[in-house]
Amino acid sequence: MVNFQYYNPAKIVFGQGSQKELKRLLQEEKATSLLMVYSGDFIKTLGIYDDVKSITEELGIAFYENGNVVPNPSIELVRELVVLGKEKGIDFILAVGGGSSVDTAKAVALGVPYNGDPWDFFGEGAMPERVLPVGVITTLPASGSETSNAAILSNGKWKLGFEDDRIIPKFAIMNPEYTLGLPAYQTSCGVADILSHLLERYFSDVKNTDVTDYMIEGAVQALLVNGERLMKDPKNVDARAEVQWLASIAHNGILDTGRASDWGSHRIEHELSAEYGLTHGEGMAVVLTAWTKYMAEEKPWKLAQLASRVFGVDAFDYTETERARILSDKLKGFFKSLNLKVSLTELEIGREHFEEMADRATKNGVQTVGHYVPLDKKRIIDILEMADPR
Repeated sequence: MVNFQYYNPAKIVFGQGSQKELKRLLQEEKATSLLMVYSGDFIKTLGIYDDVKSITEELGIAFYENGNVVPNPSIELVRELVVLGKEKGIDFILAVGGGSSVDTAKAVALGVPYNGDPWDFFGEGAMPERVLPVGVITTLPASGSETSNAAILSNGKWKLGFEDDRIIPKFAIMNPEYTLGLPAYQTSCGVADILSHLLERYFSDVKNTDVTDYMIEGAVQALLVNGERLMKDPKNVDARAEVQWLASIAHNGILDTGRASDWGSHRIEHELSAEYGLTHGEGMAVVLTAWTKYMAEEKPWKLAQLASRVFGVDAFDYTETERARILSDKLKGFFKSLNLKVSLTELEIGREHFEEMADRATKNGVQTVGHYVPLDKKRIIDILEMADPR
């Protein structure tokens, strides 16, 4: 285990009816001018829009809103909202939805007090002097951004992240009833996204990490069980609640403690989704299927451990490499049970941009990505080719 500091001040308000705490939470934050960001009209169907509008009127908070958030959120909308924020004196950002809404809100929170372009934080290494507070009402369990210190943004060519503890939301309201109407595809992508966050942390080369190893293994088992339950009964609110809480646990930083998480497969997927507009969860299903197959031959030990502890693959019957291969097959089978595609071939994506994407991921070969096995340009291309078995 390596030394660490852990900090996460996000207040979690979880359960059916938890939205009733919004008034108190906004009073605690002393908001006077609020911008709500979301995607589409679903928040009106769920009653969230009217609830927020009514509460802001009751508290005398100026209310502004924008429902134009899209998957793989873009810098263009952030720039537009930063201008609005400066003009209207916005002092609180409320995100409603999933990771795209939350990451957009975080980027706006960075940009409003800043005199430059908000992309500076994502592409130029800028650090904020001040950040507006953000709150979240989550309706799509997936990214875990509602309690994380990270945001991901795209400029059409690059899909890059920014991390800073000051963008951790002040609160996250999680009502599992809000997730009951999610389309099956979004539910499946969310489960795959959560699993990817757990696995990125699990695949660490740091030794003596029993505490977080067993925590992650337990979370993976809980996700497999409840993902299967949702495939059978999408209206199972108890399974919805389990998955919603897992989304936060997987990405609130506690599972990073004492270890060096990998993130190589995420960096590959970010290039794919920037290039082709993939939904992140399905993109991770494709990349993780190929990444684990590749790592089974390159460095199998951690994969073999997960295969034995979660899937019951006996070390007496199989070698370390064989157990790692079985893990890859098990993960592939789980993603397929979610009705997700598991190869670039299925997505009808060819090989013409592999080199270009590998160049972007490695900054033209200057750096590697990932920690379990650092990936250079050649390794990234090899993994992409494994994802395209035709």
